[in-house]
Amino acid sequence: MKRFSILFSLMILLCASCEKERSKDPLKAALSSENPLIKRVMDSLAQYELQVRYTQINHQKDSIVFTDFDFQVDKNNYFYPASTVKFPAAVAALEKINETDSLSVHTKFYIEGDSIETTFSKTISEIFAVSDNAANNRLIEFLGQDHLNERIQNKNIGPIRIAHRLSIPNADDVTTKPLVIYLNDSTTVSSKSIINTYPKPLALHKIEKGKGFYTDEVLQKGAFDFSLKNYYPVQAQHALLKRIIFPQAFTADKRFNLSEFQHELLLNHMHTLPKDLGYDATEFYDSYVKFLMFGDSTDPIPEYIKIYNKVGYAYGTLTDCAYIQDVKNNIDFMVTATILVNKNDVFNDNTYEYDEVGIPFLAQLGRELYNYELKRKR
Repeated sequence: MKRFSILFSLMILLCASCEKERSKDPLKAALSSENPLIKRVMDSLAQYELQVRYTQINHQKDSIVFTDFDFQVDKNNYFYPASTVKFPAAVAALEKINETDSLSVHTKFYIEGDSIETTFSKTISEIFAVSDNAANNRLIEFLGQDHLNERIQNKNIGPIRIAHRLSIPNADDVTTKPLVIYLNDSTTVSSKSIINTYPKPLALHKIEKGKGFYTDEVLQKGAFDFSLKNYYPVQAQHALLKRIIFPQAFTADKRFNLSEFQHELLLNHMHTLPKDLGYDATEFYDSYVKFLMFGDSTDPIPEYIKIYNKVGYAYGTLTDCAYIQDVKNNIDFMVTATILVNKNDVFNDNTYEYDEVGIPFLAQLGRELYNYELKRKR
């Protein structure tokens, strides 16, 4: 009986210790949720390659204090960043425009050989509202891969390696196409092609994934090699988001050279919903590219919640890098999370558990952290 009493006391102390540990780390507490949308991922963690960084934000007079919490964040463990690379492309393009006297965000242009005329502002709005691949590729032609990478790395953000365009033939062509730029309604000038360096294979853990992949509708046995793909880890994504949302929290050498107008335009594009740009709300519902908190619902997002983010999804990998702000309850926080949902371990077969597992997990994770923030003392 005495032995049982001692054992029981030890169990109580252990539980109290665990509870205290979870309260210190709200991310750990969120991932310990008994909600089945969270639990089914955490119970089979090895297959999902989950990485999460959550940032508490404390506003202290004129300063911003960040407190980061990580789960399995490791820049040496590769995941495919997909469309999240469009965020640095947009930022780098705006900075280049700001440093070029003949250009503005409203400058009209088209890519040589393409019939679609657009503006830089419209291109950036399409990147964030519906994650348009063609819009991103136009910015790659404007910047060049090397120049894009250099601009991001110069702000002490990294590692990053943008090596290719998205979802087109010859996506990894190192020579960009010229832009035909309108100086006025009738006068145009063509930019020069940019020749970039050939990417070297990445030497990272988990750079080869799965047991098979499809090429030209033929199943190939063996791991799929991502070593020549884009590379944009959680640390870099989160660092860029911080600098764009709160540039005042960084020294001048770590901030981007954007005008006040450009910065406001970028922020506006980042949180604007597809319906506000004229997209069909049935097809492009509010959470179409807002996975955290609302990704598993087609209901309208409350007007008092603004999400400034960029998602990516391809090759079974879902990623969302987001700043979430509730203006009614005066709370805000940041989350960057990535998860692999490819149960059959075969790539390019379009059989991924995005809607069944990945997006519901990210949505519930966002809700768990949001609910914590609602109760957190500041």
